[in-house]
Amino acid sequence: MKVLVTGATGFLGGWLVRRLLEEGHHVRIIKRPKSSLEELEGLSLDIQPGDVTDLASLTQACRGVDTVFHLAGLIAYTRSQRAAMEKVNVEGTANVLKACSSNGVRKLIHLSSVVAIGASFDGKKPLDEESPFNIHHLDLGYFETKYQAEQLVRAAVNDGKIDAVMINPSTIYGPADAKKGSRGVQLKVAKGKFPFYPSGGVSVVAVEDVIDAIIAAWDKGRKGERYIVSGENLLIKDVFDLIAREAGVKPPTIALPRPAIFAIGKVGDFLESIGKKGPLNTENAWTSILYHWFDSTKAQKEFGLKLKPAEYAIGQSVKWIKDHGLA
Repeated sequence: MKVLVTGATGFLGGWLVRRLLEEGHHVRIIKRPKSSLEELEGLSLDIQPGDVTDLASLTQACRGVDTVFHLAGLIAYTRSQRAAMEKVNVEGTANVLKACSSNGVRKLIHLSSVVAIGASFDGKKPLDEESPFNIHHLDLGYFETKYQAEQLVRAAVNDGKIDAVMINPSTIYGPADAKKGSRGVQLKVAKGKFPFYPSGGVSVVAVEDVIDAIIAAWDKGRKGERYIVSGENLLIKDVFDLIAREAGVKPPTIALPRPAIFAIGKVGDFLESIGKKGPLNTENAWTSILYHWFDSTKAQKEFGLKLKPAEYAIGQSVKWIKDHGLA
């Protein structure tokens, strides 16, 4: 089968490309001029220059393709990156939909995120696929743009333009995840150089389980449906403890109260407004005190997923960090 993967040079994209090649598929990827192919070196790939923000190159890349796996996206938690996220996450997804439609692509697997579903303010009940998006009032750029991208995919399905399935993974851990720009704090924790922890929570899922879900969605996913792929729901403190334990360092011991987090965030907002970078901004602050806890029963039942424990996922992540001399 001939398939196209956007975002192939990223952490999750590299894992997916390898899995697709192992299963005997012809894999085409689009590569931006500045993207590195280091992680894909030696693989037999059909590489085409392009960018999801460039409709012409994307349309060319979709020609003759059976399925598109749309993984390209921009993760950022700062207002200065809002326009870039709208261009990549929203306009990029719109371009993918147009390119798929004009080329008669049979199926689209859209890699969304649990941030498109929302978050809990008290952690009392994990969210599921039917939970209403409840944080518009916070106007968090990454959350909003991923939500908007999903709405575009849903509309295209409802209009009969594409057969698409949406996958919403939670926080993914595994070998090479430390290369993600959003993992700076986790790296500091693995080095024993981050003494603080906030009050929020996240759901940890192993990268292998996300890849299994993507492949299963291709085969079994129902048209227009979204599937949460999340594992154990843990406090951020517990995640940091696991990282530190696996790395053999002292875990963070100082709880940051919410007022302190938001005070630091306000300072960060000001610094960003004058072109400097602070330790935190308001978007980081909100993200760190929300409970990103989810229920993945639907995906587990329909796809037959057997999720690995958080200890395994984090352990594999830290082992890669140590093996590569990053901690």
